[in-house]
Amino acid sequence: MLSIFVLAALIWWGGRYLGLERRLRLSLLAVLYFAVLAMHLTLPETAPLRVATGGSAAPWLMLAGVIVLVLAYRQGLRLLRNRAQSNEDASDQAQSRSSKFSETELERYARHIVLRELGGPGQKKLRNARVLVIGAGGLGAPALQYLAAAGVGTIGVIDDDLVENANLQRQVIHRDDDIGRPKVFSAQAAMVAQNPYVEVRPYYRRFDADIAADLFQDYDLILDGSDNFDTRYLANRTAVALGKPLISGALSQWEGQISLFHPAVSGPCYQCIFPEAPAPGLAPSCSEAGVVGPLPGVIGAMMALEALKALSGAGAVLRGEMLIYDGLYAESRKISLRGQADCPICAGGTDIGIAANSGDQIDCTNV
Repeated sequence: MLSIFVLAALIWWGGRYLGLERRLRLSLLAVLYFAVLAMHLTLPETAPLRVATGGSAAPWLMLAGVIVLVLAYRQGLRLLRNRAQSNEDASDQAQSRSSKFSETELERYARHIVLRELGGPGQKKLRNARVLVIGAGGLGAPALQYLAAAGVGTIGVIDDDLVENANLQRQVIHRDDDIGRPKVFSAQAAMVAQNPYVEVRPYYRRFDADIAADLFQDYDLILDGSDNFDTRYLANRTAVALGKPLISGALSQWEGQISLFHPAVSGPCYQCIFPEAPAPGLAPSCSEAGVVGPLPGVIGAMMALEALKALSGAGAVLRGEMLIYDGLYAESRKISLRGQADCPICAGGTDIGIAANSGDQIDCTNV
């Protein structure tokens, strides 16, 4: 039996001295082991070779078990080391990301950094921020582009639609080659091409109650560019329940509106202002009513601007106010909003500061 171990040592260290690869030496040791094991299983008990190598297969099987345990233990240690190293690298990367800009980033965001209201601290807040955009269509397209260009560190986008030819008149984040492609992946490609320093998380699925709370938990601020009241009401309920600020925009043929709802701080929620969805037929789609191409860009860019202010603390946001823009006559106006005492979502005030009729809206933000 000692001779087998001597032969194994010669194969391992002698082969190493001769320059044989580790894999080849392991293969030779495996051949030697299985030859000895086969000998014990096939030769009679009194055979000289069997007697010389222990007389029984049991010690060799035990040896194999010990080797397997040792290898499993080493593999476990390796996995733990790799995981610890991965966590350490991720921590170092996050710390580096939050503490220092590269020269390229400083040059990229120079026009932000020289702004007194934003500066370096404000840009750092943007880089550490996480924003979720619901919809990658009319409003989502420009909002996503400007959020990425501005250096918002993590941007999520959820949409279950595909790019269509009719979208391209206003949804400028998509290209002709993207027709038939999921909007979230088309938008992701455009955003990363615009700014590789941001992380884009695409969610190719419909936004619904099953995922709303878990999804919102991962983000600091929500932009709602959806095209239906069910989604808007769900986004509002979830944002209020989690205390997240919600920026909501809407479009008509030539007119758009935008507001920031955050009743946890002050002001009403979305459902305070629009307590009920309009009756069928009162909110036709843009394929029926039409929408001028640049209008979603105007309102979507305003949504992105409100997001940057809310995240950085610059200026005053549209909380408790609604901005209405009329593109046909180049007019804009701002109105004050107050909550409803009996609002089923936030119970945010004593009455409504504006008599709003949700049926007056024509929703063509994303279709």
